[in-house]
Amino acid sequence: MELFPAILIGGPPHSGKSVLTYSLSQALRKRRVAHYVLRAAPDGEGDWFMEGEAAQVRLLRVKGAFDARWVDRILRDIRNRHLPLLVDVGGLPTPEQEPILSAATHAILLTRDPALRPEWRRRFRRYGLNLIADLDSRLEGPSRVIRGSPVLRGMITGLIRGRMAEGPVFEALVERVAALCRYDPEELRRYHLNMAPPLDLVIELNRLARMLGVRMEGEAPRWAPEDLPRALDALPAGKPLALYDRAPAWLYAALAVHAMPSPLFQFDVRLGWMEPPQLRVEAAPLEPPALQFHVERSGDLWRLRVTPRHPYLEREEVDGLAAPVIPEDRRLILDGRLPLWLWTALARAYAGVRVLAVFEPRTSEAVVIASRDPAHPIGTRWPVEPVGSPPA
Repeated sequence: MELFPAILIGGPPHSGKSVLTYSLSQALRKRRVAHYVLRAAPDGEGDWFMEGEAAQVRLLRVKGAFDARWVDRILRDIRNRHLPLLVDVGGLPTPEQEPILSAATHAILLTRDPALRPEWRRRFRRYGLNLIADLDSRLEGPSRVIRGSPVLRGMITGLIRGRMAEGPVFEALVERVAALCRYDPEELRRYHLNMAPPLDLVIELNRLARMLGVRMEGEAPRWAPEDLPRALDALPAGKPLALYDRAPAWLYAALAVHAMPSPLFQFDVRLGWMEPPQLRVEAAPLEPPALQFHVERSGDLWRLRVTPRHPYLEREEVDGLAAPVIPEDRRLILDGRLPLWLWTALARAYAGVRVLAVFEPRTSEAVVIASRDPAHPIGTRWPVEPVGSPPA
């Protein structure tokens, strides 16, 4: 299959790029256009940043270092892409950071200051990017298309966190991006699944959702914690699993525990098919170099916050690291802003506790994913305060 497009969304700071990126992604999902959003600026603004409650977002949003290490890894991910990409490049890049632009194929320019437009257009030309849209961003006022081709020009308004982009300019942009990124969904799935490890159980989570009657929004399942028991019952326990499709971290974590002690594989849009790293749960004299652990206690309910020490975390940096001991008679909430493969690794490491839950920042709840306590069955939701210790 030919190299997928990588569409960079760039422009001066505070132009609404993250809101536009999120809105584009949601619109593409509704059209069943497979893609991945790569936020090439270490500011922690994933989908949860747009969907989570404001207090929780303020707690979780951590600015990272935009250094050479970050640039090298982002470049690698763009060049090795397994799906069409939307690349949110953040604010004004320095000369050392500009090589990120060289890995993209197309660009969308978004700016609130017309005086900065020529500089950004020169930057895109310097790296050979095909400019598909050049948009003025305003907080208020009408949205209007100025010119439709060859480059979409227009005024787009209302790019404010908590609101979805809309209007004629946004709809024209969605159609243009969808045309670039539209591949036959079944062809994409076959392309990815043909690379899967040779296991008897390669689980397509979207297909599993339809089989279980999970609520759908268009073609996308909206997994709820109440779906967890049926999902686990549908799959044999203790057998090797390979997981494919977008799904919440708590679902992946629950299935990772369900497969134990057998291997688990998962499809990562950056890395392809991979196994989660293994963590050693033991008393560690020194803080692991890649992760920071913070344990909070409230009676028998403990909360383990895990924070990467660098905004870009490599799987190899985590494999074999020591994690803190949690007594097995405790209830434990895993918490953090983490890659999906680290959620599955943590879930398998702490599968022995009495009740294991995963924090969901979109709803400020913890979802029970494994339990030996009838009072707290799998799928239970616990409200969790965004700041301080969780309630007992």
